[in-house]
Amino acid sequence: MFGKRSAQGDVIEKPRPMPAAPAQPAPRQTAPASQAPAAQTRAQATRRKTEEYYDLKTQIFGALIDTIDLSQLSKMDMDQSREEIRDIVNDIITVKNVVMSIAEQEELLEDICNDVLGYGPLEPLLARDDIADIMVNGASQVFIEVSGKVQETEIRFRDNGQLLNICQRIVSQVGRRVDEASPICDARLPDGSRVNVIAPPLSIDGPALTIRKFKKDKLTLDQLVNFGSITPEGAAILQIIGRVRCNVLVSGGTGSGKTTLLNCLTRYIDHDERIITCEDAAELQLQQPHVVRLETRPPNIEGEGEITMRDLVKNCLRMRPERIIVGEVRGPEAFDLLQAMNTGHDGSMGTLHANSPREALSRIESMITMGGYSLPSKTIREMMTSSIDVIVQAARLRDGSRRITHITEVLGMEGDVVITQDLFLYEILGEDANGKIIGRHRSTGIGRPAFWDRARYYGEEQRLAAALDAAEMSDAR
Repeated sequence: MFGKRSAQGDVIEKPRPMPAAPAQPAPRQTAPASQAPAAQTRAQATRRKTEEYYDLKTQIFGALIDTIDLSQLSKMDMDQSREEIRDIVNDIITVKNVVMSIAEQEELLEDICNDVLGYGPLEPLLARDDIADIMVNGASQVFIEVSGKVQETEIRFRDNGQLLNICQRIVSQVGRRVDEASPICDARLPDGSRVNVIAPPLSIDGPALTIRKFKKDKLTLDQLVNFGSITPEGAAILQIIGRVRCNVLVSGGTGSGKTTLLNCLTRYIDHDERIITCEDAAELQLQQPHVVRLETRPPNIEGEGEITMRDLVKNCLRMRPERIIVGEVRGPEAFDLLQAMNTGHDGSMGTLHANSPREALSRIESMITMGGYSLPSKTIREMMTSSIDVIVQAARLRDGSRRITHITEVLGMEGDVVITQDLFLYEILGEDANGKIIGRHRSTGIGRPAFWDRARYYGEEQRLAAALDAAEMSDAR
């Protein structure tokens, strides 16, 4: 054990010299599954901490930092580091004659360990698998989304300085930074959860941190069927679409489940295919063995060295991809993705923000136009119809539930108009006494979708026919 001294300077054990500068804390490790229920129970039972609690925690934390050698602490594993911190904090509590119950002392010890070794007050929220989003609006307001509903928590940070410290700790793990000179940053946690930070002076009331969490257990189409997001027949159609190398756009609003749906579709890609993903912050969780993951890079402090999404998409065309997957299409890279889809990279996929399949096509056209391409609208639309096979629309309904509302084929052109054909639709019928949306998925009765021949080529013709027949029989009932 390291030497320790009390906040008053009394030597408890052999003293050590202070490090010249605090070392970077040990990287956060995800708690094993066996610990998750306990962490979730603690989080759900979080009591409203009083000002006295935070004042006491600040005093003890300051005494700990004055006592412990962080450079040595960083060389230990996580369990040893926690034990070391707990021993020192217990000694400090004894010297200060702090009167606390065992439960309060355990809570304080856990909070301080999280501050030094992890992400501070965020740790109990990150341990919960039922949270979709964590939204921190300055030090004193933390909101979470559970089951599609946003609720305020009783968790808070010591001050905005502690919050900014944790934000910097998160983004530094992926080689990025956030400060006054670069106040906006996208990053990710080790488990792939997406992180956005916007700091003062742009964020007036303190740093704003948003985390889109990923479930530890990856969702599948079968689970989406159990949740009511799609029917079994619709899920079978999506499996076939992913398997037979249709070019797919997943469209939807913010928080509608686009990335989750894209992950579900990629599960049906053959394991011998070479896949290259391009993302702003790597969050796709592909299960295939032959995957190359590419990630954009922001400019450095001199404003140089930026690698854009378009740079990645153009470069991956030289990497012998069989499928290209773009995490989110939001700019002129739309043109390069369409070119890739149209030049032998069948089965490519991407997501974009739009509220309907028709709007998704309009957005693609707008992105290409804003990218500086002086192409006639009709030429862009012809390129879209020859590249995109299927648009899958996801939506987050007002009761918080998520549904796949359209499976739509892009057929071709009539004059200057793009022709589409819906295979499946979601109809809202009303709501129940609890405010839950009542609706149903229905087949539009299309006997032969446009990718029928492609399904036959991949040996999926009979399964496709069976899924369509089952959908019609379900509608008839």
